Amino acid sequence: MRYHDHRPGPARHVTRRTARGTDRGTARHNLEQAVRHAVKHTVKHTVKHAVKHAARGALLLAAAAAAAAGALSGGTADAGARSEPWRPSPPSSAPGARGEPWPPSPRPVPSPTTSDPFARGRQLYRATCAGCHGQDGGGSQNGPSLRDAGPADVDYQVSSGRMPLPAPDAVPRRGKPAFGRRDIDALIAYVSTLGRGEPIPRVAPGDVRLGATLYLQNCASCHSASAVGAALPDGRYAPSLMYPSPTQIAEAIRIGPGTMPEFSQGTLSDAEVNSIIGYILALRRTDDRGGAKLGGVGPVAEGLVAWVFGIGLLLIVIRLLGKRAR
Repeated sequence: MRYHDHRPGPARHVTRRTARGTDRGTARHNLEQAVRHAVKHTVKHTVKHAVKHAARGALLLAAAAAAAAGALSGGTADAGARSEPWRPSPPSSAPGARGEPWPPSPRPVPSPTTSDPFARGRQLYRATCAGCHGQDGGGSQNGPSLRDAGPADVDYQVSSGRMPLPAPDAVPRRGKPAFGRRDIDALIAYVSTLGRGEPIPRVAPGDVRLGATLYLQNCASCHSASAVGAALPDGRYAPSLMYPSPTQIAEAIRIGPGTMPEFSQGTLSDAEVNSIIGYILALRRTDDRGGAKLGGVGPVAEGLVAWVFGIGLLLIVIRLLGKRAR
């Protein structure tokens, strides 16, 4: 059975046009709703992931700030340490640039059997050093010769905990000294008789401004401009200068431990070395007037602010555009 529209022709055409307009309006409305829902869903998930990563970054920054605070206030000096004009105590959890824990003492220190420093030094050397460096200090396949190792070399390596190593193939890293000050002096007295080397430098106050210039010219390329250490090619790294004593810094400049070049009197005078040390000590005393330094992690803090506030601003703009489209 067929249905016939008996209305006049013009009325039928108006009804059809109205129906077409209604269909188009409904389709446009549905399309707008679908687009709005898709944008809202995408932004919601983007913000959710951004906030999640930002929160994780904030926790890491807080941990770094706590580690930095511990680096500035933690630890106590070794009971037998040399008297210095300023000597920071290394923290218990960050002896070097990468925050390794203190390594265990490589081997037990023999009990003293004599009060003579030279005899005591020989006893310590044969018990803890001769296995790698040879009985006469000539070296072996496990360690270099000590014939050219003077007092500065021995004092730097032993007082910084780099020597003796726990194993011949271990990498020397800053750690807790295995010996007290008297035993270190005894080792210096004995090893100094095996050959010639640099004496222990005497540190005095220097020109901090000159030290800043010299440090940036000679040291910053490896140890970073803020003296916190940096990674080097081939898996090596330059250690942080926030923990060594002034004497240890002067010794390192003169002897050039590891891959570090040595700076002789012809390259850097004693006054210039003292100025560099003065600048490094000034870096340790920075008051961070711009706010908490967060462990010296650099631009991560600014990036975190950009993510949090940038995404928030973007959400506001999207919301305003959505209201205007309605």
